Amino acid sequence: MATPPVETTPPETKTILPPQAIKAPAGQTLHALHYKLVLTLYRVFAISVLYLVLIGILAYAWVMGFYAVNSSWAAPVILSAADEKSLDFREKLVTSQQTIEDLKVDTKKLGDGVAEMKKHRAALLALEPKLQAAIAREQNHNLVAGPALSTLDQQKLADNATTQKVLETLNQVESNIHKDLTSGLITQGDAATQLAAVNQTRNAYTDSKIAEVLLTDSVLDKTTVGTGSLDVLVKQAELRSEVAQLDVAINVAEKQLQEEDRQIDRLHQAIATAKQNPYYLNASGGQTLYFAFVPYDDQAYATPGNTIYDCYLNMVLCRKVGSVKQVFPSEEQAIHPIFKMQIRGFLIQMNLDHPESAKSKTVFLERKPVLF
Repeated sequence: MATPPVETTPPETKTILPPQAIKAPAGQTLHALHYKLVLTLYRVFAISVLYLVLIGILAYAWVMGFYAVNSSWAAPVILSAADEKSLDFREKLVTSQQTIEDLKVDTKKLGDGVAEMKKHRAALLALEPKLQAAIAREQNHNLVAGPALSTLDQQKLADNATTQKVLETLNQVESNIHKDLTSGLITQGDAATQLAAVNQTRNAYTDSKIAEVLLTDSVLDKTTVGTGSLDVLVKQAELRSEVAQLDVAINVAEKQLQEEDRQIDRLHQAIATAKQNPYYLNASGGQTLYFAFVPYDDQAYATPGNTIYDCYLNMVLCRKVGSVKQVFPSEEQAIHPIFKMQIRGFLIQMNLDHPESAKSKTVFLERKPVLF
């Protein structure tokens, strides 16, 4: 069986025109160009921001890492005479100086008092031998005069006894005188003369008795320890007691004087130590002084005479601005200029050729941080 022939038609030929041959409307072309420009700018902006953020992160990490490992930085500190610490320090300094002046006045008074007490003591001690000699002399005299007076007292008693017998006779004579006067045997004048003689004898006897009593008192004084001798002994005891009291007072005053002298020396030493404090230099000086805080980790470079560098951006393009003048050992606390955390360290005094560097956030000691 024969296959019927199939009719085939040649395919249609499609003509593809080049893009240049296609003419789009003018509005669509402008819109496409604007869209492409915006897209390009957005991509450039996004990439720029991304790189800037990346650069910022790297810079921040670099700064953090730099200050974490760097051991030569210091933070300038501006101290004012009106600061609380400076005022408190000056108040304490004035109080200490006033205390020294008061102690000097007290020591002057104590010194004068001790000198006067020693002078008085020397006078009393000089009087003691004289008093002792007078007591001894009086005792020796009493040893001689006492027995002699006692003998005289016995003799006086005997004389008084004899005189008393004579007075008994005179009583008879007086009676006879009165009888003779009555009888007219004697004149009244003769009688008066004789009676006066009798009375005179009686008076002499009375005086003799009085003298004997006084002599007895003298014998008692010379042969026994009387109140007069006791008074002398009391005065001697008082003199010795006063000397002993002066010794105690002088000893106490001298110890107090020594203690006040030691206290004055301690205050002078404290003031001398305080003069090494930055707050003293700042409060007492009229000139502008520059200080910097150095953490303990950086103390190896905080040596008097070491060079100080100030840098742009806190670490690059450094220049020499001065040197370390003095190091203060007392501990201070401050806030880290980068990490903003509290750290411990000490202060140094700076000699600055460029005073504006005192306002920098950080300076560097002895060497530049990144070699330029």
